[in-house]
Amino acid sequence: MTVEAELKQSSLWRDLGEPTARRSARKPDLTIISGAPKPGAPMVAESNRPLIIRVGKHLRGVFDRMIATSSLVSNDPVLDVRDFAWTAGLRESWTAIRDEAVQVALQGEASPSLATISPDHRSIAEIDKWRSFFLYGYGYPIEESLARCPHTAAAVARIPGLNSAFFSILAPGTHIPEHRGVTKGLITCHLGLIVPRDGDVRMRVHDRTVRWAEGETLVFDDTYQHEVWNDTSGTRVVLLIQFERPLRNPGKWIADLFLGIVRRSAFVQDAVRNIGSWNAAVKQLDV
Repeated sequence: MTVEAELKQSSLWRDLGEPTARRSARKPDLTIISGAPKPGAPMVAESNRPLIIRVGKHLRGVFDRMIATSSLVSNDPVLDVRDFAWTAGLRESWTAIRDEAVQVALQGEASPSLATISPDHRSIAEIDKWRSFFLYGYGYPIEESLARCPHTAAAVARIPGLNSAFFSILAPGTHIPEHRGVTKGLITCHLGLIVPRDGDVRMRVHDRTVRWAEGETLVFDDTYQHEVWNDTSGTRVVLLIQFERPLRNPGKWIADLFLGIVRRSAFVQDAVRNIGSWNAAVKQLDV
């Protein structure tokens, strides 16, 4: 079966961007499973955010500057993929990775919104139109997801300093306003898998505007403010990788300490549990 035929059969592909009333009524209710806020509920108050998030937001500017001075690669908003030799392996495997995304992540309700997994992200407008299928989250493997995507699992296992890996799925007509990542100790890589061609799909990273291409990699520093547009009638899909920035000391000590605290925080632990709960609920529905 062709990729195009698979996409036409995929309920997620058809439903992304559709009004909620037209979606399947069998969607798992993770607000009951995990206690996440229900759609339309007030955003998380700053005083109720995890301590690591509140404190980190005040200190990360200092940390980021110290990490930047220790970086072994460029601190530019968009980096040269040739500085990361392992990206060639992603490009070589891209069709197999794309096929797994279509067959697994784009089926039914397999990929929840990022707000469902991490309620702290509800402050980003249109977040419910940004869906994800996690393979790794802050160093924690999602074993069931990895087992269902063996080619992708093998490809990401070769990435040095892997932190997170997931299929990032953006609905038609979506604009994700500017936002920034947690720490300069991490760098982001996108592998283009499905890029609609009936309009413009782009991302602004600081003062650079970039566009995805199927089978190509894009490496950037997400601590710069960045925003995304999908001005097409199709769904954009990329494999999103976060990996540790190559560093010398003392920046590496600082980055490792900060990442270690984040990984052990309730912010990350709750998100990992939510992913497991979602996958278990979806499995019961035979999606």
